[in-house]
Amino acid sequence: LPAASCAAENVTVVAAMEGDTISVNCSYNPRQWWRGKSWCRQLEPGRWERVAGAPPAWLPWPGSSSGGASITDNARAGLLTVTMRRLRPEDAGLYRCQTNFLGDTKSLRMVRVEVLAADLVTHVPEEPRAPQSISRFPLNMDFTVFYILTGFLVAKFTVAVLVCVVAHSRRNRERGQNPGLDEQQMLPFPADHGHDGIGL
Repeated sequence: LPAASCAAENVTVVAAMEGDTISVNCSYNPRQWWRGKSWCRQLEPGRWERVAGAPPAWLPWPGSSSGGASITDNARAGLLTVTMRRLRPEDAGLYRCQTNFLGDTKSLRMVRVEVLAADLVTHVPEEPRAPQSISRFPLNMDFTVFYILTGFLVAKFTVAVLVCVVAHSRRNRERGQNPGLDEQQMLPFPADHGHDGIGL
């Protein structure tokens, strides 16, 4: 592919830290599932090196890869996924997804990979994290106190309901026993008919 046509394509920049893993998706026409796919790196304008490849779906052998790069091809969806693992500073550069068949190469996507050295960014994320961790601590405490109070109130409410149920059941038992006592107490009264003129 000539250098001029490469420069005319849109370039996606992907930045990651050293040791990280990145994934790049490249779409292609699903009707061209039979074409081979590859992930190439630009050595110099107009010169590309194959880093990883996926053979056409109709070929039985697996794809090739070098280093931590690999390709997964979803022929039905027309989606090529390139994964680069354990990035190193020397992995930085200009890459492209492409399809090829009998010397006919079609570029799918241009990607510039930037690898940030770990020692340059170790202190940058720590500064904003400190106030966040401090601000989170009172929130956790508030939620803990809230849960304790809620549990205490629920326990008190449960005990109150149980006391009411027990008291209510005792009253029902006493009411069930009192009519018998009232009848026994009323038994002597019919004998006192002297007031009606029937007694002795």
